[in-house]
Amino acid sequence: MGYTGICWDNAMAESFFATLKTEFYYRRIWPTRARAIRDVAAWIEDRYNRRRRHSSIGHVTPVDFELQYSSQAAEIQLAA
Repeated sequence: MGYTGICWDNAMAESFFATLKTEFYYRRIWPTRARAIRDVAAWIEDRYNRRRRHSSIGHVTPVDFELQYSSQAAEIQLAA
């Protein structure tokens, strides 16, 4: 644990919430709080987790990374 207000202690969360705010949250106005919660959850599940390119996996989407990984694993299994 570090000091309060030190962004490097929680850099991944800071990065995620910055992306959420700039790419999604500040671009909309919701009629109700419940609708906002539902839409944010849907954005996280669909856009951020599945379609957004991530630098930690070579700037590809998680879906593409999984497809590449599974095809490589299948090739290795066939070769063995």
